[in-house]
Amino acid sequence: MHTALRLLKRGENVIGVDNLSDYYDIELKKARLEQLKAYTNFNFYQIDIADKSQLTQVFESEKPEYVIHLAAQAGVRFSITHPDIYIDSNVKGFLHVLENCRHYPVRHLVYASSSSVYGGNTSLPFSERQSVDHPISLYAATKKTNELMAHTYSHLYGVPTTGLRFFTVYGPWGRPDMALFLFTKAILEDKPIDIFNHGKMIRDFTYVDDVVEGVIRCADKPACPDASFNPEYPDPASSNAPYRIFNIGNSQPTPLMDYILALENALGKTATKNYLPMQSGDVPATAANVSDLDAWVGFKPNTSVNAGVANFADWYRAYYRI
Repeated sequence: MHTALRLLKRGENVIGVDNLSDYYDIELKKARLEQLKAYTNFNFYQIDIADKSQLTQVFESEKPEYVIHLAAQAGVRFSITHPDIYIDSNVKGFLHVLENCRHYPVRHLVYASSSSVYGGNTSLPFSERQSVDHPISLYAATKKTNELMAHTYSHLYGVPTTGLRFFTVYGPWGRPDMALFLFTKAILEDKPIDIFNHGKMIRDFTYVDDVVEGVIRCADKPACPDASFNPEYPDPASSNAPYRIFNIGNSQPTPLMDYILALENALGKTATKNYLPMQSGDVPATAANVSDLDAWVGFKPNTSVNAGVANFADWYRAYYRI
């Protein structure tokens, strides 16, 4: 929604595709959609990207010049209990996007990958040049699969692709299954919040507007072959095909307890804390090296956690009329 809004405001014709799944509150999704439908240069299709024929009809009728692919079944923990959904949406769905970008040639395909691809790696900050061969959740495995599939289509068919590894995105209109949303709801209802790994977690929390800025700047600069790429010592971040991978993170890894403190300050209430063990599929810490992104598009995220969390708290109160 945030990416579409930015593009609409700069005068682009935007085609939105979403299945409005019930993974979380559909009313929130519909409310987001209303923000976009206010623009005459927005056209929406309620379809599932896992349905190849329906997606092909959209490409056939609209013939987009650029594709920004942010659709996916999200959530590390949900992937442990509902694996089939992740294959349908994140693997089959992405294949259908790639196939259409091949048959209805686009100038650039930008797609959401995830910091979760770094998996069992504990060498911080994470760099695009590090191995991502040890995923610890099926969600992470599907995102690495996306990167491999994208490279194949860049190599075989010349489709310019850029994958963006998002680091713990948060902000207004965010997902209700994410920690910030869950914490805010519980604190305002005087209920305890669940804190995993006994609070000993560090995340590179990245504000949504910063992510959107990175997405759009990358979309505006299509991937091209790396002239310095050496196949004898292949760099995972680039290729002799029109393929790129970038981290998008705040580069300010923040202890989870500091994140919670920022929320308590924004809400003017102290949380009752329920400390729990680490959950399967989680990692204790993430941090992004964004020097490649900065070198490529001249931007790196810079919104502080205190400012971003305060913006979310203001939005939450306004949206839920609290």
